[in-house]
Amino acid sequence: MSKTNRPDVVELRIPFRDVDMNGQMFLASYISYAESVLAGFWSLRPRVEDEPVYTPAKVSCILHRPLHYHETVTFTAGVDKIGVRSIGFLIAAEIEDERAAEVEITWQARSREDGSPAALPEETRDWLYGFLD
Repeated sequence: MSKTNRPDVVELRIPFRDVDMNGQMFLASYISYAESVLAGFWSLRPRVEDEPVYTPAKVSCILHRPLHYHETVTFTAGVDKIGVRSIGFLIAAEIEDERAAEVEITWQARSREDGSPAALPEETRDWLYGFLD
């Protein structure tokens, strides 16, 4: 995957390993690439003391049109929702100006001590608002 100058955007060419016998990208590959883009985006967040652990609570994918072998696609991570204890991300897959897919990922903040739901730190919340769609 090639990074752009933005932490929330990755451009890539669909490799052969990610397509089925019809040349269409596997559903699991959409989610895998979305998670990779999100991990890169998330690594740039401000570090906070006693940060909670974030665990996935929901993952869904909407296909508008299948991606095919060797197409160049741009994945863009955005913040869709900011809750008290959760964050909703929307990762869009686009070819030029056409939306091909959307992957929605929701993370739950949990206490490091006992795994109970925890509030998002204010520093993290403030940073996320800069990417809210």
